[in-house]
Amino acid sequence: MRFDVCLTAMKAILTGRAFLAAVLAALFCLPAASARAATVPGDYLIRVGDTLSVTVYNEASLTQPALRVLPGGTIGMPLAGEVKVAGLTTSAASVAVVKALGKYLRDPSVTVAVAQVGPVDVLVLGNVKLPGKYSLQPESRLTDAIAAAGGLGPTDGDLPNARLQSPGGTVKEVSLQGLLHEGNVSLNLPVENEMTVYVPSPLTLNVQIFGAVDHPGDVLLHQGDRVLAAIARAGTNPGLNPDLNRVVVRRTGPDGKSIVQTVNIYEIVKSEDVGKDIELQKGDVVYVPQASKHINGADLLGTILGIGRLLVP
Repeated sequence: MRFDVCLTAMKAILTGRAFLAAVLAALFCLPAASARAATVPGDYLIRVGDTLSVTVYNEASLTQPALRVLPGGTIGMPLAGEVKVAGLTTSAASVAVVKALGKYLRDPSVTVAVAQVGPVDVLVLGNVKLPGKYSLQPESRLTDAIAAAGGLGPTDGDLPNARLQSPGGTVKEVSLQGLLHEGNVSLNLPVENEMTVYVPSPLTLNVQIFGAVDHPGDVLLHQGDRVLAAIARAGTNPGLNPDLNRVVVRRTGPDGKSIVQTVNIYEIVKSEDVGKDIELQKGDVVYVPQASKHINGADLLGTILGIGRLLVP
């Protein structure tokens, strides 16, 4: 029942019925938070944003029912201080807390449990209205990720297959035509933390790219692609010493006048905020200048690799 109503909400987004979509999503599509301990498998790895319950037996003052895992991957324990737990199972985290408390207590007995799973961070790219990184509720699914990005962009004919790439690099394809138009709810796959969802556009366009790139000239892109995609297609390397702080996009406006915009690729990769990138249009010209002085090769290579991480192959 929940999936059926969520699909109706998603279709409402696609057809512009925003109010209906908001009501349906609020009532049925957002997973409810639970005050009880979360049910996680034994091999679940604790991550930033999770809330943990730490029980120290016979030490009521040290027992902590709700400790948030901080951005550094630690929890703050009385007496023990900061304890690194991100990336550990609950059993391994218990051992870590025991080790930290062992400096002050004799043979402490500790149990760590996941009280609440933290939000799921998903990068949504491609033919969606608002590409970017979104924090979703635990147990969110593909339609939740697409809805967070404002719904699908322009389509021509049948909807494409979305590509879901896990943090480990595994890619699954899902027919949006089957999911959204034919109502096959088995295709509404759950999304994982740090997953990338890419919705290709059925429409293509040509832009030109010049300057410090491996393959200057015409580049074929999908509608909705941005400067990052053009640079990835054309390729660049540290030997060309590209200045990715000020990539230039030049286009001709409806009035025939030239419009020039500058994109800071370093900032986009560092923040993972693809909303700062520019969506390209047919006939655009992209220019990657050479830096006036030599740029640190390691920093540049890291940024080039970061472009690849933000795009699904």
